[in-house]
Amino acid sequence: MGAQLRVYKRRIQAVTATKKITKAMEMIAASRIVKAQRKVAASQPYATELTRAVTAVATGSDANHPLTTEVETPTRAAVLLVTSDRGLAGGYSSNAIKAAERLRERLASEGKEVDTYIVGRKGVAYYGFRERKVEDSWTGFTDNPAYSDAKRVAAPLIEAIQNETAEGGVDELHIVFTEFVSMMTQNAVDARMLPLSLDDVAEESTRKGEILPLFEFEPSAEDVLDALLPRYVESRIYNALLQAAASEHAARRRAMKSATDNAGDLIKSLSRLANAARQAEITQEISEIVGGASALADATAGSDK
Repeated sequence: MGAQLRVYKRRIQAVTATKKITKAMEMIAASRIVKAQRKVAASQPYATELTRAVTAVATGSDANHPLTTEVETPTRAAVLLVTSDRGLAGGYSSNAIKAAERLRERLASEGKEVDTYIVGRKGVAYYGFRERKVEDSWTGFTDNPAYSDAKRVAAPLIEAIQNETAEGGVDELHIVFTEFVSMMTQNAVDARMLPLSLDDVAEESTRKGEILPLFEFEPSAEDVLDALLPRYVESRIYNALLQAAASEHAARRRAMKSATDNAGDLIKSLSRLANAARQAEITQEISEIVGGASALADATAGSDK
């Protein structure tokens, strides 16, 4: 019985130490969410105005450019998947991977070959374990991305869309990331970056009551679009990385809070078991003392006769 009590005490100590770690990780994630939200909000105006400028150039000219021109029969698409570098974030990375798998199946059903690009060690490990081909990958910055990281990620994608007739060129660019909605809600989504859907942008501007500006292009609309293409792709990727980082922190905070609560419940359960074992041990000792005293009394009474 004493051995069982020692086992319970060791387990309580181990779970208590784990609870301290998960509580600390929960507080760290909570503090980082606020910073990530601020970065998302700060990046939004630039991305919005850049999209409006691109739309204005495209609608005000007859330029045939991969940024805005649909290919009649697209045969190849690039998909950028954004996951995390670290675990302990619940289903954050797995949900993004599932969304990428659904997108891949849809594109394949449309007769398109899919080139995969991955951000984050979790996605790299998933594809590596299944021995799937990955065109390029980047790791080490998912929880705190900088604009320079977005530029590194965007470079091969821009090259692929610009060289659409060359070896390795693509007709479409898609991105799969986790959209930050609120502290409790993060959704894995897929979006097409290129070609830019002008009808969707115009409809969004009309819904908001905005009027697309009119520009005169110098030296030409094609040159303006060539200059805007890298900036547009980089800003879209940067915004997606920031939203994914905020979602990762929120998912990790929620997972660590759940782990902390579960550890507390386990400590309570183990404490009850330890108390029961201790009570049983005390009861047994009392019974042994009473039994010994009774036997001694019986022996003394027998000797007196």
